[in-house]
Amino acid sequence: MPVLVMKFGGTSVADLARIENAAKKIQSEVARGYDVIVIVSAMSGKTNELIGWVETTSKLYDAREYDAVVASGENVTAGLLALRLQVMGIPARSWQGWQVPINTTSAHGSARFVAIPRANIVQKFGEGFKVAVVAGFQGVSPEGRITTLGRGGSDTTAVAFAAAFDAERCDIYTDVDGVYTTDPRITDKARKLDRIAYEEMLELASLGAKVLQTRSVELAMRYKVRLRVLSSFEDTDENSGTLVCDEDEIMESKVVSGVAYSRDEAKMTLVKVEDRPGIAAAIFGPLADAGVNVDMIVQNISELDSPTDKRAHTDMTFSCPVNQTARAQKAMEDARAAGLFTYASLVVDTDVAKVSVVGIGMRSHAGVAAKMFASLAAENVNIKVIATSEIKISVLIDRKYMELAVQALHDAFDLEKA
Repeated sequence: MPVLVMKFGGTSVADLARIENAAKKIQSEVARGYDVIVIVSAMSGKTNELIGWVETTSKLYDAREYDAVVASGENVTAGLLALRLQVMGIPARSWQGWQVPINTTSAHGSARFVAIPRANIVQKFGEGFKVAVVAGFQGVSPEGRITTLGRGGSDTTAVAFAAAFDAERCDIYTDVDGVYTTDPRITDKARKLDRIAYEEMLELASLGAKVLQTRSVELAMRYKVRLRVLSSFEDTDENSGTLVCDEDEIMESKVVSGVAYSRDEAKMTLVKVEDRPGIAAAIFGPLADAGVNVDMIVQNISELDSPTDKRAHTDMTFSCPVNQTARAQKAMEDARAAGLFTYASLVVDTDVAKVSVVGIGMRSHAGVAAKMFASLAAENVNIKVIATSEIKISVLIDRKYMELAVQALHDAFDLEKA
């Protein structure tokens, strides 16, 4: 039988009524002739509750015991869903990560997949079982300990199973009915996309779109797993939702497919840094060691302090998540104290946002940047930093103009039109 992977997030299994709703969707796919592997998250709010219990019990907790506690949320959901399916007459059983087994690294709290052997689940399908309900977000280390994969790990689990079992498709059920051209809460002109390329989805996810976890899209692109984003709370068919697929499956793409934003950004500028070979490594090495996620980087043109002074200086600007500014500031101060480099001052602006346009059509069309900058200028939105790649253009702007910028760009590129 063909295999279909279905993933249900926390809001989709938040209570027994929603678990029953998920079971009915699974029943429909079984009736279509699929052997179904279901990946489930913990019930909505449960993971945060479990984390709270761990932190209350032990401030400096053992990461192995943290994983043992936090992984239990998915185990409960898997067991309840399997029971519901059995009541409906569907042969099903639940699987915890160690039972599959989902082999991972030993990095507790942020483990990575090593292998997903097929034998045990394939054997159960051969015995007449139609549904394997697998607890997402977890696996087992080489030492035999329970591991967890980090936030969004259930999405990644679903894609990994789809790749391992050569699934026809991986359906991600969530609380939205697909991927939109931008956040519908910002503009009611936002349009649901029927299809989007892996690269576009990866950029949108990394730039702030919350529909899919970035790591899951990376894995889907690597193994060519066709992803479909669907609503758990609506009736669906094979044409519902948004299909995330290879670029070759999309007949003709718009130049820009979507507008993404991230409001939790900060801009940091090192003023009057000595301009010499190796200065970038001296700056960004300590930032990496401190765990600061640097995004946009701009270095201005060097100028001499005076006609007789041959020592050139430059300003180095970078962006990072706003909650990492203190860590970044300390890393720079420590690096200066250690003599790695000098600077006159560090200017921190925590009142900025990042707005980006994304589209694979940008590869073959000129003028996207000009149109983007002109539309922002027409709204008197000043651009502080610009960064580009082959299929995206991102700008840092004052946070108070973020929603205006998203609306203006959505209109400028006619994204409400199919």
